[in-house]
Amino acid sequence: MFSANDFIPSPYTHSLETGKFQWSSPSNIALVKYWGKKDKQIPANPSVSFTLNNCKTITKLAFAQKQNQDTFSFDLLFEGKPKEDFKPKIQQFFERVLVYLPFLKDYHFTIDTENTFPHSSGIASSASGMAALAMNLMSLEKALNPEMSEKYFYQKASFLARLGSGSACRSVKGKLVVWGNHKNIQGSSDLFGVEFPNAVHENFQNFQDTILLVDKGEKQVSSSVGHNLMNGHPFAERRFEQAHENLDKLIHVFESGNLEEFITIVESEALTLHSMMMTSIPYFILMKPNTLQIINAIWKFRNETKIPVCFTLDAGANVHVLYPENVKETVLQFIKDELVGCCQNGQYLCDHIGMGSIEN
Repeated sequence: MFSANDFIPSPYTHSLETGKFQWSSPSNIALVKYWGKKDKQIPANPSVSFTLNNCKTITKLAFAQKQNQDTFSFDLLFEGKPKEDFKPKIQQFFERVLVYLPFLKDYHFTIDTENTFPHSSGIASSASGMAALAMNLMSLEKALNPEMSEKYFYQKASFLARLGSGSACRSVKGKLVVWGNHKNIQGSSDLFGVEFPNAVHENFQNFQDTILLVDKGEKQVSSSVGHNLMNGHPFAERRFEQAHENLDKLIHVFESGNLEEFITIVESEALTLHSMMMTSIPYFILMKPNTLQIINAIWKFRNETKIPVCFTLDAGANVHVLYPENVKETVLQFIKDELVGCCQNGQYLCDHIGMGSIEN
């Protein structure tokens, strides 16, 4: 059984004065939602997500040893330009992970990051962004400790990413990633994400995700505030039980390829997430009229055509349209004909399941 102390390193065997690394990490979309957390970014319930492929953050990390080792020192660039409003989050992240990365005060860092998806497109970039930063920092630690195993490298990267943004731990490795301890999923942990360990039916290979950008504005409620709404929520405990139950059901669904049951679980999870926000104090309605119009259009299309297409939602108005690759052409035509008009400026993004973080 892992504990956080397992990620505190022994003294490093090598030294490094300067260098640079570059990693890209994808966004992910949860099928069973994580909503609510305990101290130190521990999830209140387990979750499982598809790792995306095209929607990703690319981060370059340059570093140089410095004399003063009393404080953190870093410059942060977004698309090549200084981004001061991102710096407090990086500062907080460094403070959280210093005990696990004791070299952080030894270097001045230049963090240069960009997204492949449009800025302010309403797609959460904290997961991909913190995962990409964690991968770079682990590359530096591996250079200081070359004997590190690949398994430890990825586990610790996921552990660190989680301390920056909870769902970031699901953007490190694997097509289908579980985060949170679940009794029937071997190796699952609250501390880091793990690749789904069981066989996955061909129906779910290269699953498609078309993201409909209904509202590109800033989030109405931040993730941190949203998760805190679960503290004292009248339905919280039953919700946490439901997440375990739905994950249990998905274990069998992924094995059997039962798309009908997959659709029921995934859509129910999306609506449950929003119902928890609508029944909290304070309460929020994050869906927009066009979100509901899209959902109803998907239900009508599925009922009439029997094509296994469904939706899921994050904590916002945008809609992720999920479907198997073998119906891609038909579903994309449906999206163009009936759903694009519900998107802000007609914008949508086509994506599919990817493999996780990649060193560039």
